[in-house]
Amino acid sequence: MIDRFPKTSSLVLGALAATGFPPLSWWPLALVAMGLAMRLVWRSADWRGAMMRGWLFGVAHFTTTNAWIATSFTHQSEMPTFLGWLAVPLISLYLAIYPALATGGAKAFSRTERRPWIFMLAFAGLWIVTEWLRAWLFTGYAWGPFSLVLVGTAEQPGLALLLPWFGSYALSGVAVLASGLFVWMALARRYLAGAGLAAAITAGMLVPRPAPIEGSRPYLVVQPDLDQGELHDPREYEAAFVTLAELSVRKVGDPGGEDAKRLVFWPESGLPDYLREGYPAKYYRATTAGGDPAYAKRRLGAILGANTVLMTGAVDLEIEADKAIGAYNVVTAVDETGAIVGSYRKAHLVPFGEYLPLRGLLEPLGLSRLVAGNIDFLDGPGPDTVDVDEFGRVGMQICYEIVFSGEVVDREDRPDFLFNPSNDGWFGAWGPPQHFAQARMRAIEEGLPVIRATTTGISGVIDANGVVRASLGTGIEGRLAGLIPPAKERTLFAHLGNKLALAWAVLFLVLSVVAMRWRRS
Repeated sequence: MIDRFPKTSSLVLGALAATGFPPLSWWPLALVAMGLAMRLVWRSADWRGAMMRGWLFGVAHFTTTNAWIATSFTHQSEMPTFLGWLAVPLISLYLAIYPALATGGAKAFSRTERRPWIFMLAFAGLWIVTEWLRAWLFTGYAWGPFSLVLVGTAEQPGLALLLPWFGSYALSGVAVLASGLFVWMALARRYLAGAGLAAAITAGMLVPRPAPIEGSRPYLVVQPDLDQGELHDPREYEAAFVTLAELSVRKVGDPGGEDAKRLVFWPESGLPDYLREGYPAKYYRATTAGGDPAYAKRRLGAILGANTVLMTGAVDLEIEADKAIGAYNVVTAVDETGAIVGSYRKAHLVPFGEYLPLRGLLEPLGLSRLVAGNIDFLDGPGPDTVDVDEFGRVGMQICYEIVFSGEVVDREDRPDFLFNPSNDGWFGAWGPPQHFAQARMRAIEEGLPVIRATTTGISGVIDANGVVRASLGTGIEGRLAGLIPPAKERTLFAHLGNKLALAWAVLFLVLSVVAMRWRRS
């Protein structure tokens, strides 16, 4: 049936392959869909037909995966909300180029080959390369690698435990190869081999969770459940601050006791006050601290109490001639005296979210940023480690920066753990589970625990094996108190980064060449 209607089938299979991602996590269906799509590509007449089938697969796949983007348009007033439902497929028309390159390239590479598994090796290698390119070209969009289907439940990371030896993009290639091999075995009636492969994948997805290792540093994660529609309303700033403050007070039963040194984590967009001093007075007036940044910091210190360092999302300004010409999305670390003891500036900014590309061309057409404000955010220098003395060494990744495999850690200055503050209130029902799962992938790859604090969920603490040790779901106001899990030794991926993933791509391609030449010799 799928061979009779290849274009329609490519679209359907692309959408089905996205059901393996959270929140559905129907990974068996996703793997079968990918395998059937590979069969369609292999049976195409030439590389042009293969590329078209890959492109159609990608359009449906990325439209389904990124449907949450449309929800973002319902939380702003500058543009009509129906643009969100146009934006998702339009973005997918571009993103689909990458699977099209993989399919067309694999068909051209093995154009006279009759053994499908050799085509599959080439396709897996090219899929790795194109996923890496998608995360890099034009500032990159790394959301939704196919390896995301292998991330198991909160307690069982599944085959994602292989990430230290592959990396996200190479594990996508392994998933693609396994998908194609299973479908080929099933259709060729090699039932025993197919059943063995299916059993191996299933066993890998159900492997028991690694044993927990207790940490030593007390933490407190605060999730205020701030309504996205009120988050940037100055009339709601003080109420939001009070909610954060009340959740941050020490309570009986918090780990470490009442005098323990602790780290408190607030989300992105949680604090409306400008904490840096020296800006023109007009920029402080709309904040909650009466226009006084020194008072804002002292107030934070008084609320948090002794032996506490707060890590909070905030905004810094770039001032020129008494005018703000840009802003930085930052994490600011504040101690009990109100002193700023560390800071990180977000490097991977969201197009149309934090800045408007081609502003001079698009703004006259009525397009604007989704985030409130009329100045663009500026990018920071990249991964950094903030040392807060005995409180620990913190690597920081703000919001969707955490999805960029190989780009979340300063490899010359490895942290003890990663902090990922986010505002996922933009992302509807599908975005937050996908975001959280990709944070788990970074934890496993790097061998580092990840702490997430979000405005509306999902917040949580993920250990270095990708196991969720504590979490708060969406729409919940609450706090998480515990001990930060320890880091593991540097993983192979932590040493090599995406060089490791690209090495696997080269290996798959070399194996396909060797196999073809061996047959001809």
